[in-house]
Amino acid sequence: MNARTDIQLINGPDGKPAFVVIPYADYLAMEKKAEPTIPNEVVGLMIDHDYTPARAWREHLRLTQTEVAERLGISQSAYAQQESSTKLRKSSLEKIAAALGISVAQLDV
Repeated sequence: MNARTDIQLINGPDGKPAFVVIPYADYLAMEKKAEPTIPNEVVGLMIDHDYTPARAWREHLRLTQTEVAERLGISQSAYAQQESSTKLRKSSLEKIAAALGISVAQLDV
């Protein structure tokens, strides 16, 4: 059996493992594979207020509809229609995600 020797365990005060030190290259590889996350506040806005993901993200990022519309190069009213839609085209999801600075996976929930 080939046991890895480049991992270091650090025990806590109770003697049980508390931390793991790994090579930086391994950490970067793990980080690239990590799925994008959705903040609890965004999920809460979607559940508590029945917001669409686009609206919840916009509110979380403290942006106005006008600001997002300007980033998209469309009118505020056109963005308002998109934001309230529960079925957006993939191309619209991609554009809105880029305008908000998030991934499509974080928006398409």
